[in-house]
Amino acid sequence: MNRHDVTEMIVNAKITKELKWSEIASKIGLSKEWTTAALLGQMTLTKVQADIIGDTLDLPAEAVALLQVVPYKGTLPTAVPTDPLLYRFYELLSVYGTSIKSLIHEEFGDGIMSAIDFSMDIQREANPNGDRVKIVLNGKFLPYKTY
Repeated sequence: MNRHDVTEMIVNAKITKELKWSEIASKIGLSKEWTTAALLGQMTLTKVQADIIGDTLDLPAEAVALLQVVPYKGTLPTAVPTDPLLYRFYELLSVYGTSIKSLIHEEFGDGIMSAIDFSMDIQREANPNGDRVKIVLNGKFLPYKTY
């Protein structure tokens, strides 16, 4: 069994049990965004969190143990995403990435936005012209140091 196998087990159990990511997240007391990333193989759970997830989704002990191993992060099946929703984020960065970078540097200086000291919030926003997806990314600014 590997971490990819565990992800498939999690997704299958979620479907079978008719659970939402937010419902699973509430079991460990963390955001739906972080929990979903963790259960899709991008974050590491503590023993307590992994045990709760294992009980919630009826996972075998080996899968619960793998939830506690630091994963190889940033795994997508292709360099340029082919899934339409993921491709739109790639497109968004292709079109607006230089503007985002320029505006962050203008406001904060030379550095990066952390994806480690980070939070994300995804919400549905009602709109008469069609509901909107509202995504807030909140990362600590890390300036480059001179030495």
